[in-house]
Amino acid sequence: MEMETLRKVTTSCLSQQFSKAYGPVFTLYLGSKPTVILHGYEAVKEALIDRGEEFAGRGSFPMAEKIIKGFGVVFSNGNRWKEMRRFTLMTLRNLGMGKRNIEDRVQEEAQCLVEELRKTKGSPCDPTFILSCAPCNVICSIIFQNRFDYKDKEFLILMDKVNENVKILSSPWLQVCNSFPSLIDYCPGSHHKIVKNVNYLKSYLLEKIKEHKESLDVTNPRDFIDYYLIKQKQVNHIEQSEFSLENLASTINDLFGAGTETTSTTLRYALLLLLKYPDVTAKVQEEIDRVVGRHRSPCMQDRSHMPYTDAMIHEVQRFIDLLPTSLPHAVTCDTKFRKYLIPKGTTVIASLSSVLHDSKEFPNPEMFDPSHFLNGNGNFKKSDYFMPFSTGKRICAGEGLARMELFLILTTILQNFKLKSLVHPKEIDITPVMNGFASLPPPYQLCFIPL
Repeated sequence: MEMETLRKVTTSCLSQQFSKAYGPVFTLYLGSKPTVILHGYEAVKEALIDRGEEFAGRGSFPMAEKIIKGFGVVFSNGNRWKEMRRFTLMTLRNLGMGKRNIEDRVQEEAQCLVEELRKTKGSPCDPTFILSCAPCNVICSIIFQNRFDYKDKEFLILMDKVNENVKILSSPWLQVCNSFPSLIDYCPGSHHKIVKNVNYLKSYLLEKIKEHKESLDVTNPRDFIDYYLIKQKQVNHIEQSEFSLENLASTINDLFGAGTETTSTTLRYALLLLLKYPDVTAKVQEEIDRVVGRHRSPCMQDRSHMPYTDAMIHEVQRFIDLLPTSLPHAVTCDTKFRKYLIPKGTTVIASLSSVLHDSKEFPNPEMFDPSHFLNGNGNFKKSDYFMPFSTGKRICAGEGLARMELFLILTTILQNFKLKSLVHPKEIDITPVMNGFASLPPPYQLCFIPL
């Protein structure tokens, strides 16, 4: 399969064509290995939710295996994955209910972002950098307890390495490397840069972990690293304990990789869509004025009183289809699925596009329309087809955090600024720029006019 075909193989259009010919479950050969594709809500739900345990493996991702060696949450399997995921979810929950809970941190970051946007004085700017800073800083405050100034040198290097790794991992060349792993060791290319970046991040994190060890108070954990070190002390008598420093560094790396670029890209795409559809923006800003007003920060309690804003954010995530296939799954044992026998270890790809763009659930799925998530009375309407974070056992561990960030950051921006486009809304291009893994918005500029 040639490179361009390989790059596009996961897009909804091709998946649609294959599913018409072969049904909702079919096999593609990416390189020399068979990959089972699941198309449509019924097949995805049956595999990832109803038979979640059997489909809970992480599929083949040779480049990640080479660098991360099976540590952390995202690319691990078996008992290690279960332990790390359970710990991560529990710790995020603990930090959410702690003395300075996560909502406070996100609200503070949203205000810092507004102050930074005020400095543009309404002149045209590309929002990419500044929208990356906010989610990255939220992760920093969860992991290290403190946020960084947007001009802090250490923070900028850290963010640059994380962003560069996500970009390279998403590139078409990396998809080729993952399909033909023998290329990894013998070919020059951007994949070697990832190894350097990961080593830099690892040594930076190990230094931070060392500082935490020296100031640790087991009765008063401050952040993610503290919780991990306390857990490590509790289980260090268990021979098979998964709580090594290697696993901590890799889990933090996962939190940065998964929690920064995806959220900042969604925010960037959301602003582009709000420029394209000023009538939607006007309705959202009217709701913010009515429910929140101008004199306090938006909070999560407001969301239940803001059905249109909630629907708009859900529709952004549905429409942009950020990760059309999510990350590959694998079956954990020989599995009889529908009329097929899938051998243990086979990679399985779920087409999230086919679920998010299902025309029975979302009339005119190619249109951006918040009413997809509203009922006849204008109240918010939930949908089982809303799967931008994937679903089942491998659903994104940071889903709750990401949803909180999207709501608080977008409402805080719209509470404080009028968004002004440099071109007429009709001329705004919202076509995604596909790379090998995610759908990115095309580059654009806008003006943040203070209200």
